[in-house]
Formats: sequence, C-alpha cells, structure tokens
Amino acid sequence: MILVDTALAKRQAEGRPIRVGMIGAGFQASGIGLQIMTATPGMELCAIANRHPAAAIDIYRQVGLEPVHCETQSALETAIAGGKPAVTEDAEALARAQGLDAIIEVTGSIEFAARAVLSALESGKHVVQMNAELDGTVGPILKAKADAAGVIYTFSDGDQPGVQMNLQRFVAGLGVTPVLSGNIKGLHDPYRNPATQESFAKRWGQKPAMVASFADGTKISFEQAIVANGSGMQVARRGMLGPDFSGGDPGAPLVPIEQTVAAFEEHLDPTKPGLVDYVVGARPGPGVFVLGHLEHPRQRHYLELYKMGKGPYYCFYTPYHLCHFEVPNSVARAVLFNDAVLAPQSGPRVGVVAMAKKALSEGETINDFGGFEVYGVAENMDIVRRENLLPIGLALGCTLRRPLEKDAPLTFDDVTIPPGRLVDRLYAEQEQLFATPTTNPKPF
Repeated sequence: MILVDTALAKRQAEGRPIRVGMIGAGFQASGIGLQIMTATPGMELCAIANRHPAAAIDIYRQVGLEPVHCETQSALETAIAGGKPAVTEDAEALARAQGLDAIIEVTGSIEFAARAVLSALESGKHVVQMNAELDGTVGPILKAKADAAGVIYTFSDGDQPGVQMNLQRFVAGLGVTPVLSGNIKGLHDPYRNPATQESFAKRWGQKPAMVASFADGTKISFEQAIVANGSGMQVARRGMLGPDFSGGDPGAPLVPIEQTVAAFEEHLDPTKPGLVDYVVGARPGPGVFVLGHLEHPRQRHYLELYKMGKGPYYCFYTPYHLCHFEVPNSVARAVLFNDAVLAPQSGPRVGVVAMAKKALSEGETINDFGGFEVYGVAENMDIVRRENLLPIGLALGCTLRRPLEKDAPLTFDDVTIPPGRLVDRLYAEQEQLFATPTTNPKPF
C-alpha cells in the first residue's frame, strides 16, 4: 500500500522492525508467515503459537529458519529479546509476551481465539485478525476493550471484508455515497457439509468443514455482518438478497458485475445507512463491489465521461482479494498509523444466527461452522434480539433441548449452552453495553 511501504522501509533502515506474534499455523497463517519473512522489510515475525507446534515450526522452515520451542512466557520473552524465532503451544503466553508490537490472530476458532485476543488487548498490543467468526460474534465488545487500552483492534486487508472497507473509503472519498457493499460468490448452497466438500478441501489442503462454511453461506454471512458493523449498514432481509445469476450452476457463464445493479435498486435508499449483500455468478470473482449514489449533475457528467454510466447508481469493484499477501500492510497500518482496516463502529448492527441444516433431534450437538447441523445467516440485530435468536458463534458445542425442523432458526431456548465459556460472558457484556433499554439481553 502506498505510504505504508515507505514507512516500513524507514523502520527497516532504522533497524526498528515492527515485531509481530502470530496465533495459528494453518493454511492462511503459513502464507502470512511467508509474506512477512520474504516480502515485508521493516517487519519481523518473532513468534508463533499453535496447539500443534510442528505446524508453527514448518512456517519458519519455509525460509530455512529453525525456531526455538518455548514453554513459558518468560522463555518467549527471552527469545524475542534475543532475536530468535520462537514457537509455543501457549497462545495466551504469546499474546501477553513483552517485546511484541502486534498480534495476528488467524485460527478461525471462537473460544480459543477470544481468550488470546483478550490477553493481547489487555497487555497493550494491537490485534489484527482474519477471524470473521469471532469478530461477527463479539467484535464490538473486543473493540470497546481495545479502545479502553489505547490500541487497535481490526480485521485485516486482503480478505474480502477488508477489501470492501477499503473500497468503501475510496468511494466515499470521491464524494459518492456508498449505498451497498457487496461480495462476489461462485456458489451458495446452505445444505453443503463436510462430506460434500471433502474432495475440494483435500485438493487445496483445507479442512472440509471450513470449506463447507464457505459454500453454505455461513462464512459470507459473517463477512458481511462485520462489514455492516464497521460501516453502519444493515441487511435488506434475513440471509440478504443474494441474487444468483448462475441458475445454480457454478460453471455457468458469469455476468459482469455492472449488470447486477438492477437486482438491488428497489432496495437502495441513499437517505439510509446502506446495505451489505452478495451476488452469485458474477465477474470479476472472487472480488468485491460497492454501489455508490451521486446526484450532482456536473459530477455525474464526469462519471459518464469516464465510462461509469449515467447514474445515479455507480458500480465500483476490486477484482481480487489476495488474503495473506496483504495482511502485513494491515499490521503496519495499525502500528504505524493507528488506522484500522475494518472495526466495529459501536454496537453490532448485524448478527449471524444459526439455522437448522437438517431436521435436528433432541440431544444433538452442534459441532462446526460448515458442519452437518446448522448454517449461518445474517440478520439485523433488532430482530435477533426481539426473536431471541441464537448467534451461530455461540452455537458450537451447544446441545439441542428439543427437535427442530429443517431451516428453522435456533433460539437460546432451543439449546443448552456449555458452562464457563468466555465467549458467552463477552456476548452478554456486549449486549449489556450496546442493547437498547427496551431489549432484554440473554443472561448467562
């Protein structure tokens, strides 16, 4: 990113690299580590925490480094101070370790990640994360805690929500009002599960449930929810509009994204905060787009000259999202400029609620995002509260108290929640802080 690159070069020349710790050592984490160590002068990946240290060790071995294994926070701090790359199983020790400027959290978990992120914020570190599931569940309260600690809590650039927010800021900077922030998908089928996605996951070295969460709509619901929470937007209806131009065939010819605007126009209102949504079967995928509104006749004349159309709605897009390649820039923005790529504005505007993927029986346990039991859909928070709907981020590990029909929304009353979880306490604190006086936050 312009400005960030020169600031990082300056830190490199001064011998003062940004010192980063990373929590997680999976598919994306491996790419992030490689990017920092091979392509980001002015930044140093000092330590990695992962429940299985071999995966963390392998990240360093990509570039010929042999890290030291540390079992305690003290040992980590010694390694960091001595400039030795380190790995540990203890994520909270890494999050609290002295000598680090920022933590990158990239686990995709909820409870585990919540503990690590909270530890990092409490110890005065900036947090950059790629965890839409955590952010879409308790991001607003984590942002409030970051503000209290005087540090940045932010989603990363490179992944679609961060790219959307960059594009929103660009569009607004032109004097055009963003009225819809959108994601471009190739497939949407709420009944996909780890069995249906197993071969695809194996090909790309990913987990079947995680891949299923992309296909069944859970992931995009979380992604668009956090864009809504970072921009003040909402959804047009439960699950979003999601026009599908593929006819259900992922191999069908793609429609140019500009031709999809008509599918949204009746729902757009420039006097309101705007919408988050998505399309299926459009190009350029897997990019993002922002619909903007402009009334000024002279400015519209210029946009038509520049081949943007007659207006008043204009389609801006970014044709790619490069995930791990852009995460280091997000760290630099936080540490050097106190600039969050994407963070909740205040309380949640949109949540992601659990829907039954099949007929559920009493006693069944909800195991995974993208699993066999539930899928997630985006819903406006006033409805989530009014109908006592269960956020899917709290649903994992819960047991059904009664049978539910396929596609039924789950409520708090339908499940037994495991005791003692931090995420439940954070969600309750978030509701206590942000819910209006007329709502009744669910006690835990």
